[in-house]
Amino acid sequence: MTRHSLPLLAALVPLSLVLTACGGNSAADSGPASAGDAKSTTKVTLSVGDQKGGFESLLKAAGELENLDYTIKWSTFTSGPPLLEAVNAKAVDIGGVGNTPPVFAAAAKSKIAVVAATHGSSSGEALLVPKGSTLQSAAELRGKKIAVAQGSSAHFQLIASLEQAGLKPTDVTINFLQPADALAAFNSGSVDAWAVWDPYTSQVLRTGARVLTSGEGVVNGLGFQVAAPSALEDQAKSKAIGDYLARVRRAQDWVFKHPEEWAKVWSKETGLPYEVAFDAVKRSNGTRVPVAVDDAAVASEQKIADTFTELKLIPGKVVFKDVVDTRFNGDLPPSTTAPRTYGKDS
Repeated sequence: MTRHSLPLLAALVPLSLVLTACGGNSAADSGPASAGDAKSTTKVTLSVGDQKGGFESLLKAAGELENLDYTIKWSTFTSGPPLLEAVNAKAVDIGGVGNTPPVFAAAAKSKIAVVAATHGSSSGEALLVPKGSTLQSAAELRGKKIAVAQGSSAHFQLIASLEQAGLKPTDVTINFLQPADALAAFNSGSVDAWAVWDPYTSQVLRTGARVLTSGEGVVNGLGFQVAAPSALEDQAKSKAIGDYLARVRRAQDWVFKHPEEWAKVWSKETGLPYEVAFDAVKRSNGTRVPVAVDDAAVASEQKIADTFTELKLIPGKVVFKDVVDTRFNGDLPPSTTAPRTYGKDS
């Protein structure tokens, strides 16, 4: 581990920089229109919110950006909350986020629609402490400083982990920081712990950091694709969204079957060392199973919403089912379907 420390620490800076980008648009080629087809999606531009090394890289690696009859315009965000702000503003038609951003967006009365889901391992959602920390359990966090991105999936993981340890959010000092700033604070010792997700988890573990507690058994492991209602109301754009979601599902199947290949692509796209990328693929990124946005998923998300309401971290009551659109569920398995595990059948 020691001989890897210096190269890996050097890699922390470029990753933190690339993940702060808020632009970075690219487009996929659009195919010809079908003659006489008034409902063709040709010339439709689908604006997709992403994170660096996210769905654009995944779809390209899996060969799912070929033969499109619409154009994709990509926009890169640091985390889920700002992405959903863009969905609400109609600057983005659809984007992938974790389990908590839709709750905060719904509380803010944002115009969003949860249209697809995946279920994956929660081991990449972790509460981390730096190398040399004397902390051994979440119960010892009383009075400590913890970094987390507000409204992110890690935010709920932090709250749930504290509750499990018999602590309240007021028992600690929570510093709301986006990943790049949180990473810097974590490395400098400005915070005692960091609640975050992969690939950050895999990245800092390679530098000697430790998992104080993970999201396994604490959070629901769900991730969502969230669309703008205005995009769904547009017949051609809704058709493009349906096609896009089908491509994402196929790409997620491809990742499970080609973890090493995806890790190489992800490493190149993000600046992560290959070993870190492969760790993250095996731990969480490659475990995801496309599932239906069903009653169980809604109930699980309602629990998250109620928790934040009780803590007065979001205003008023959120009825999560009000922001769900099930038109793309099809014959997908239930949201309780177990995540994939490497070394076992999918």
